[in-house]
Amino acid sequence: MVLPSLENIRCFDAAATATSFRSAARRVGLTPAALGQRIRQLEDQLGARLFVRTTRSLTLTKEGLALQSRARTALEAAADCVRAGRGELPAPATDLTIGTRYELGRSFLVPNLRGLMAANEGLRTHLYFGSSADLFLRLRSREIDCAVTSARLIDPQLDSVRLHREDYVFVGSTKLLSKRPLVRDQDANEHTLIDHGPELPLFRYWIDAPHGGDRLRFKNILRIGTIGAIHDLVSDGGGVAVLPRYLVELDLAQKRLKILFPKVTLQFDYFRLVFRAEDPKRAIYQSVAEYLLRQSLR
Repeated sequence: MVLPSLENIRCFDAAATATSFRSAARRVGLTPAALGQRIRQLEDQLGARLFVRTTRSLTLTKEGLALQSRARTALEAAADCVRAGRGELPAPATDLTIGTRYELGRSFLVPNLRGLMAANEGLRTHLYFGSSADLFLRLRSREIDCAVTSARLIDPQLDSVRLHREDYVFVGSTKLLSKRPLVRDQDANEHTLIDHGPELPLFRYWIDAPHGGDRLRFKNILRIGTIGAIHDLVSDGGGVAVLPRYLVELDLAQKRLKILFPKVTLQFDYFRLVFRAEDPKRAIYQSVAEYLLRQSLR
């Protein structure tokens, strides 16, 4: 189906509400002959007569009557398109589901959720909590729109905007370390390392650090699926772990946790807002990222 010219629709609307082609032509800034040509083009395209025209009157046919209200609706919609393109209309309601890990969502996203929606008119934001692997899987399957994560991005179908820097520290509980110090490499064989999974993604920030390396041999290695659980277990003296500094800042200040090998500066990473590379909502993601970047990480 070939859509009619919007200008032809405008000429039809003017003629449908006028007493003559002459007065309608004046309204749209055309000569009566040019207006008549526009109407004929529209009639030819539709395959129907729209007007009954005599020397004294101009009336609509039944097809013209059927078209009249819809033509006005189309013109109003076209005018709204112009206003929307100029930013003169309110933003349409947009639902956005952001995925993240539980600890970061609770400490950082939830406190900023209302402000984020207030700063982005029409945005309705929902949260989904999951592991990094789960978040990437749901991004690809379009179950969530975007994700806030520091997990390394290797999928070419995904893109990201950088948010806050995430620093890491190697820590253990003060109570545990008072019983079993960990100050020399050989002391590691008296301790349990706690991490996410078999690849040791958290301890990798120590391994890849200058003066870090793969030189510590632990008695045991426990794999715990979430950073919050790792933090709780370390705080309870169940082992040592590399954790985000923002997560343990209060524990360090109150001396519940202690930094191990403080002369080793661990590698750092960045939180990113990750989304599908071809997603047309990129401008919304950019706005969300700019807002989150202005908020303090906690």
